[in-house]
Amino acid sequence: MPQPELLVRVVRSGLEESVHLGHLVACDADGRLTAWVGDPERVIFSRSSMKPLQASVSISAMGEEGRDLTSAEIAVMCASHNGEPVHVDTVARVLGRGGLGFDALRCPPGWPLDPEAMGRAGHARRELHNCSGKHAGKLLASVRAGWGLETYLDPNHPLQQRILDAVLRATDQDRVEIGVDGCGAPVHGMPLSRMALLYARLGKPDRLGNLESFARLATSAMVAEPYLVAGRDRVDTALMEVAPEVVVKVGAEGLVCAAVLGAGIGIAVKIADGSARAAGPALIHALRQLEIIEDLEVEKLRVHARPDVLGGGRPVGEMKPDFALRRA
Repeated sequence: MPQPELLVRVVRSGLEESVHLGHLVACDADGRLTAWVGDPERVIFSRSSMKPLQASVSISAMGEEGRDLTSAEIAVMCASHNGEPVHVDTVARVLGRGGLGFDALRCPPGWPLDPEAMGRAGHARRELHNCSGKHAGKLLASVRAGWGLETYLDPNHPLQQRILDAVLRATDQDRVEIGVDGCGAPVHGMPLSRMALLYARLGKPDRLGNLESFARLATSAMVAEPYLVAGRDRVDTALMEVAPEVVVKVGAEGLVCAAVLGAGIGIAVKIADGSARAAGPALIHALRQLEIIEDLEVEKLRVHARPDVLGGGRPVGEMKPDFALRRA
């Protein structure tokens, strides 16, 4: 079995202090591997990287009413947001379309991911949880489809069954592992190569059947409103602001995925130790090797591409991605 390989070095004052190993795979919309490092078949949980597809299903369940959603509302349904006021306000608007308030959310109470917002939060609340936008979208879909609200996180709920069906079709699989995500929703486990395939098809959604137009709404909203997908100092927001042809979504435990719109290329990165800090540098390095972004764009993303290592509050080193993609 292929082992995880070196992706990122952590250098402090000239000494290599730590390394992050992991797996990375790129493929096209037919599922053909085009590049990789480590084990493309490493089985992972999709975590929050599944949100764009989940949002597509939620919008489709609303019927034509789903097309009335604004780009901001759809983007926050795809988000792992910081909990900044703009995120919380947009979640409230999604819930308000169904006549609901924050008390309808079934995600656990959370703290903002953004330090500034955390300082103002006072206490953990459901609407501050980074997944509250996804939950709001699922609740609105359930209201408009006439499905139960209390049980929208149950794997047997009609919406969750539709999501499972979409995951299977998007990844060309007969079954996936099903677990419980950090927010309480069902989460799907699959080889990393299948996550890359799913993102390739988000980039070229004609391969998603009756979800095509709804997936286009989701990815277009993410590109139009990247701040609502994550927020201040977050790699997904920064990358989409600099390279709007790329849709990016992080997941927990060192997972990050990207779709190249129109090209039908999907990329999935998994850091073996679950460290989120290494995922962004690895993804940006891969995007440059694949010639999806250029040196100028990498330089604009410097804070995420080669993050500083600090000592006494000043830079004394950096995190350096260090790998060469194998090509098919």
